[in-house]
Amino acid sequence: MSEELTPKQVTRMSKLQKRLRAEVGRAIGDYNMIEEGDRVMCCLSGGKDSYAMLDILLNLQQRAPIKFEIVAVNLDQKQPGFPEDILPAYLDTLGVAYHILEKDTYSIVKEKIPEGKTTCSLCSRLRRGTLYGFAQKIGATKIALGHHRDDIIETMFLNMFFAGKMKAMPPKLLSDDGANMVIRPLAYCREKDIAEYAGLKNFPIIPCNLCGSQENLKRAAVKDMLVQWDKQHPGRIETIFTAMQNTAPSQGVDREQFDFLSLKRDPDAPLRGDVAESDLPAFDFVDVANNGHINLDKAARIDVVSTYTPE
Repeated sequence: MSEELTPKQVTRMSKLQKRLRAEVGRAIGDYNMIEEGDRVMCCLSGGKDSYAMLDILLNLQQRAPIKFEIVAVNLDQKQPGFPEDILPAYLDTLGVAYHILEKDTYSIVKEKIPEGKTTCSLCSRLRRGTLYGFAQKIGATKIALGHHRDDIIETMFLNMFFAGKMKAMPPKLLSDDGANMVIRPLAYCREKDIAEYAGLKNFPIIPCNLCGSQENLKRAAVKDMLVQWDKQHPGRIETIFTAMQNTAPSQGVDREQFDFLSLKRDPDAPLRGDVAESDLPAFDFVDVANNGHINLDKAARIDVVSTYTPE
């Protein structure tokens, strides 16, 4: 770090590191992201998220009960003005194994995407293809990407609003050809924690505006919506993420996720009247109306005392 931190900042950085390390460790455990003997290819873009991911993984590597290898990889896509010396210089200070790849995807993107349109989607696909191929070349068993919890939630809303899909970014993903396993160790981490941590660590951030691409306006709108929700309704973002981990296909409308066509009632199920008295909840409609809850006092049970069947 080039600037000396105050004691208060050092304490804050230590607290953030502990929190991020715990969240990354929990995500790794929940999804079995890293196993004994894995060779993890940690993809670095030069942004705050990938720097933080590498930092936390290296920290966990020293404490983990299993042995795994970390290899840092950056893809130089030949964007004009890209500072080629920053990442190698930083990685040299860490003593971590790394590779700097060069592939001119920038020219391809500029050729294919009309002026003024966002280039991020095509750029990302080209980058992913190159990294997938290199991972196989070096024998990497896992490819670690720096997407965090906010990215996952934003992607879900983007797909809901603009693609008509309930789809996000999974913490662990097998590539379509089955050759590569992608992991997102920051899946449980909040972007604001990562941003603050990166600032205190003074990572040498490389801006993602070198290509001159406009920011994805749709993603920016969704991000702004979530930021406002977080301010106005503290805890809502956490609830959304928890809901994403607690889906109930039988309570939805997706016929691919639940077999509604074969859903049948059980003709042999006992009649409600055959259920033991002790198993039936008692209730008082007046009490429900007045207090908003069911009164389980058996004395207040409402029984059917007469019936009428028209001839």
